[in-house]
Amino acid sequence: MERQVKVLLRSLGCDKNLVDAEMMLGLLSEAGFELTDDESQAEAVIVNTCCFIMDAKQESIDCLIEYGRLKEEGRCRVLIAAGCLAQRYAAEIHEEIPEVDAIVGTASFDHIAEVLKSCLDDKPADSLEDMSRAVYGKKRILSTGGHYAHLKIAEGCDKRCSYCAIPTFRGHYRSVPIEVLMAEARSLVEGGVRELILVAQETTRYGIDLYGKKSLSRLLNELCTIEDLKWIRILYCYPEEIDDELIETIATQPKICHYLDMPVQHSEDGILKRMGRATRRDELKAVIEKMRSRIPDICLRTTMISGFPGESDEDFEGLKAFIAEMRFERLGVFAYSPEEGTAAAEMPDQIADEVKEERRDELMELQQEIAFEQAAELEGKIIECMVEGSIPEEHVLVLRSYRDAPEVDGYVFVDTDREYMSGSILKVKISGSEEYDLIGEIVQ
Repeated sequence: MERQVKVLLRSLGCDKNLVDAEMMLGLLSEAGFELTDDESQAEAVIVNTCCFIMDAKQESIDCLIEYGRLKEEGRCRVLIAAGCLAQRYAAEIHEEIPEVDAIVGTASFDHIAEVLKSCLDDKPADSLEDMSRAVYGKKRILSTGGHYAHLKIAEGCDKRCSYCAIPTFRGHYRSVPIEVLMAEARSLVEGGVRELILVAQETTRYGIDLYGKKSLSRLLNELCTIEDLKWIRILYCYPEEIDDELIETIATQPKICHYLDMPVQHSEDGILKRMGRATRRDELKAVIEKMRSRIPDICLRTTMISGFPGESDEDFEGLKAFIAEMRFERLGVFAYSPEEGTAAAEMPDQIADEVKEERRDELMELQQEIAFEQAAELEGKIIECMVEGSIPEEHVLVLRSYRDAPEVDGYVFVDTDREYMSGSILKVKISGSEEYDLIGEIVQ
């Protein structure tokens, strides 16, 4: 009977959530369920929810309500809420959205097939395991096109940033053993993956709980031995944890992209202290300068928060000056969102929403100028790019440079009639730019 049940899974939020969703797809397929992207055909819907900030929380709630209507109107028999919002607000979801049949928490998504079967048998049962539990090493069905995949190397977080609630619904930091990650990486590469993107709430403390010391460099060196793996990209590196060993590993291992995602959040010492961050302005500048000195072509991506409680006009001007001086290659800005249960939400001197948003827009305008100037400066340079796909009717090849992470950064466009497989690595000479994107020609 189960083989005939068609299941739609929609994943919201971050790439860590996406890895969980891909494991759920694999588990559902192994259990005999048929996967579908067609809402009109779905007999069961699973929403892998997010609640990182208010907007993400609202998107998840709206999505559950939308599929609740689908359940009332169509052939859909079961609606399951999984992921972060489900973990954090299980009781509230059952009360406010009665169309949800069951909850699957962040540390129990490997029970998804059993929970779905219980719902289909009209005996719905939630699965909310203790968050000290770690789930990893499950077979995945990729949703990224097949030539790149995210490798989640740890779960949870032990940092206590005052604005962040993640530890309350993802638990404490748990690294995935190296042997498990290597087996998963080899399996992904055998399936056609050419780029692995390392993710966690914080990648830089990888292994501290298992091996007694930071072991990201050790993991990277092991991954570099996989023959058909071409690129390794590292996201979510806390600046205070970036040490000389990691910098040297990135500098000397040719498979590791000279790209680092390093969320900074602010530059002013008073705000950083209120945020519970471990670094101060001078320390941030020092680690950035050290990386750029050792790896001159490194592309640094970061995020900032505008309008944090107590952020004065002077703090904001200091942040603008810091961005102008550091000239990050990639930068995003979030207007501060007060999260329930966090210390920052209870702080005095909360900033008005319109001020937060005005400051965010001003920072993004500044970064836009920097990004466009840097794109223009690449003209004439030859850079390594990976084929993403093509626009056949326009005879255009779409690529991504080592400076560009999937979904969040730009693309490189090349006019050509030749066909290339997605995941192929080509050398491209940059001939121009259009805002965040580059134009080029293939030289190899």
